[in-house]
Amino acid sequence: MSTKNHLYLVDGSSYIFRAYHRLPPLTNPQGVPVGAVYGYTTMLWKLAKDLNDAEEPTHLAVILDHSGKSFRNDIYPEYKANRPEAPEDLKPQFPLIRDATRAFSLPCIEMEGFEADDLIATYTESAVAAGWDVTIVSSDKDLMQLIRKPDNGPCVDMLDTMKNIHLGPDEVMEKFGVTPDLVGDVLALMGDSVDNVPGVRGVGPKTATKLIVEYGDLDGVLAGAETMKKSKLRENLIEHAEMARLSRILVDLKRDIPLPQPLDELTLGDIPPDPLRDFLDHHGFRSLAAKVNNGTTPAGPKLPSRADSAAAITAAAGRAAATPSAGTPSLPAMPPIDRSQYECVTTIDALHRWIAAAKDKHVVAVDTETATLDSVTGELVGFSLATDVGKACYVPLGHGGTDMFAERPVQIEKSAALAALGELLADDSVLKVGHNLKYDMSVLAQHGLTITPYDDTLVMSFALDAGKHGHGMDELAKTHLDHICLSFKDLCGTGKSQISFAEVPLDRATEYAAEDADVTLRLWKLAKLRLPLEGGTRIYEMVDRPLVATLEAMERTGILVNRDYLARLSSEFATEMVRIESEIHDLAGQPFAIGSPKQLGEILFDKLGYKGGRKGKSGTWSTDQSELERLERGGVPIARKILEWRQLAKLKSTYTDALQEQINAKTGRVHTSYSLSGAQTGRLSSTDPNLQNIPIRTETGRQIRDAFIAPAGRVLIAADYSQIELRLAAHMADVPELKQAFANGEDIHAATAKELFGEVTRDTRAKAKTVNFSILYGISRWGLAGRLEISSDEAQALISRYFERFPGINNYIRETLEAVREKSYTETLFGRKTWFPRIKAANAAERQGAERAAINAPIQGTSADLIKRAMVRMPGALAEAGLADVKMLLQVHDELVFEAAEDQAQAAGAVIRRVMADAAQPLLALSVPLDVEIGVGKSWGEAH
Repeated sequence: MSTKNHLYLVDGSSYIFRAYHRLPPLTNPQGVPVGAVYGYTTMLWKLAKDLNDAEEPTHLAVILDHSGKSFRNDIYPEYKANRPEAPEDLKPQFPLIRDATRAFSLPCIEMEGFEADDLIATYTESAVAAGWDVTIVSSDKDLMQLIRKPDNGPCVDMLDTMKNIHLGPDEVMEKFGVTPDLVGDVLALMGDSVDNVPGVRGVGPKTATKLIVEYGDLDGVLAGAETMKKSKLRENLIEHAEMARLSRILVDLKRDIPLPQPLDELTLGDIPPDPLRDFLDHHGFRSLAAKVNNGTTPAGPKLPSRADSAAAITAAAGRAAATPSAGTPSLPAMPPIDRSQYECVTTIDALHRWIAAAKDKHVVAVDTETATLDSVTGELVGFSLATDVGKACYVPLGHGGTDMFAERPVQIEKSAALAALGELLADDSVLKVGHNLKYDMSVLAQHGLTITPYDDTLVMSFALDAGKHGHGMDELAKTHLDHICLSFKDLCGTGKSQISFAEVPLDRATEYAAEDADVTLRLWKLAKLRLPLEGGTRIYEMVDRPLVATLEAMERTGILVNRDYLARLSSEFATEMVRIESEIHDLAGQPFAIGSPKQLGEILFDKLGYKGGRKGKSGTWSTDQSELERLERGGVPIARKILEWRQLAKLKSTYTDALQEQINAKTGRVHTSYSLSGAQTGRLSSTDPNLQNIPIRTETGRQIRDAFIAPAGRVLIAADYSQIELRLAAHMADVPELKQAFANGEDIHAATAKELFGEVTRDTRAKAKTVNFSILYGISRWGLAGRLEISSDEAQALISRYFERFPGINNYIRETLEAVREKSYTETLFGRKTWFPRIKAANAAERQGAERAAINAPIQGTSADLIKRAMVRMPGALAEAGLADVKMLLQVHDELVFEAAEDQAQAAGAVIRRVMADAAQPLLALSVPLDVEIGVGKSWGEAH
């Protein structure tokens, strides 16, 4: 061993996330997620072994981040604000990773209020002051500020185990173009979108380096800005000088923290086998435990200078797959579902036993049963828990007949049961799993209970298999578990004889409810294995899973509706329908039932003799929307009147009549229900009422929106992405002309008209607008001909001219179709897969329909991902701005609707616009700006 001390400082946080993302999700014998723990342990084993084989290291410590907040947040509250929360199944593993470090008898150091980088910097400076050499095991660019290699004195270098290279001053100069002591100045100028360090707008790495080299340091750059020639760079440097100085403080490393452990306590020694063996045995890491039992330990650590450290990850994955207890990438063997084994819990002691089991397992499936389907006001009848495969129970709370003389079965007193359940649901160390958990969250919120952290198997299924099949629990159980679940009608019946779930006998209720929890836990075990292996983790964790709680809060808040206004509007629509009906009868030459497709077809094609009609299998004429629109384009006046009548009839039945019935008696609001799996591209859909079908640009659509209002003293704010799909198409297809037009804030349809027709008039702009949107939906020459009322040859010529002017669009369509034919799925920019099983169908109509949908899916899906990311971030952003009272109420297409106090509307609009415009960051940098239009009014119609 060398007589000179050499300290190795391991950036443990980088190990944790590297292990989490490289290995499949594993669980230990207790059912606790341990994928990251296993990967971390394996990497630490290799590190310890390799270090032991060399002579240099004498001391070592593993440094970890204590939490997400540090003193930098006091200086700049937005610091690291863009970073997403850790995945739900990773959170319970953090304390286990600390246990793993201590099992190796290695120092595990962290400090509240400081980041791991600050501790590494402090230990580095203390070690150098004591004459020690230091090696930092990390690839973090911020830590490169610490590197040095003086002619005489201690050296500091870094070891990047991913690339298997040592980094010294020469490597820093190659990367940044400056010496290590100036890295902080470069970082301050360029900023950091990941850590949300502002920097100077428009200054990237190359410009930052050039400025520092020319002016010496950050102060020199800012002082010299005034003497620079006029340019955007000069303006930005002057305007954002204070942000640059703030950024320099943020990237600077604290080097004088009181040492949590003295340097001498970091001395390396032999690794005692017993603590390590106990840890490995407890978590089922058999391959490593076997080595310890065979007398092999990694002993005292050492890293080789050229070791293949990345092999530790590959080897870990291989050993994990070969070790059943550590988890495998296939569905683990599960016993068949036996409903007779489920327990009906009717005492508080028994409930506490189940809750203790859940805490021991660190994961529990949860499901609720209610008297009605209304999650906002539905009475909680009971809940079920599953702590392991086949181990599930039902806790009845409100069972008994509706007859006042009916005997109520023995049940736990509701308040006591909910108090116990609430403690479990709020326990961060226990992952809660549900299917369509949004519903259960809303039911439990009535009783002040919240669920965190959580996984949702419906959402997980959608992230994996959108387009393949439905995502209801019964269908998934049949598809993945080959099991037929008890149906609700099996217990409660149907029609007039249907009973409430509260009236179901406890033995049958237990079989049904506990089965739901058991099946949910089984589906979760499969989905957690599949997500990382099939590329679904990113979209699930970064977009869909966090949205569950956001949507639940929106649904529970609801939106105020003017009942009297709706009643008047219904009356007006009914009067107008009578008038149009009279006109239709006059044109037909006789009265008939306009709502009858059979009678309507006979009038149009038999009596009036219009040509081109088609009959269905039943032999009756088709009178669907497309058929009537075809006749309308052909100049048939009765067709236009029928379309008007149908539109009013639909709006009246769906909205002006139905909305009055959907006003919640308890809240006075309408609570629409959003589906996270309703549209295969990822768009949200809504029911009760379906808000997506309100006409966007018609007068009647505006009248419907006027029914949605703000309470006294408050207003509604409507925030709408402007032409987002065209913007995404310009980015994804790389169309310079469109990107430039968006960057300049031009009228995109006018720009397209100029390209296609050589001039911009009202007519050419309207045609260009139709072409822009139609081509993104894979329209055919005949479809475009119908929309523009031109011949198919003219439409084909227009399509050809469009592709000639914008070849990127044509390339995008071709490449998208080639990819989907090969893989059977498309992907959004955020990695959401949409499957198209009919893309190779023998039937031409089915195949072409799949192709048209596939062309638009990446664009529409990315648009959906963006607004979802904005929605997840919105409550926190508003709260940080002191606007927690501003509520997000609705999401319709590319629009979000909020409710705010009148005096908060302007401030709220600014926050909303910023969050929506920056929704892609930091995961994605778009080459086009996202424009957000904000409207404010007393009604949605006024704000829209």
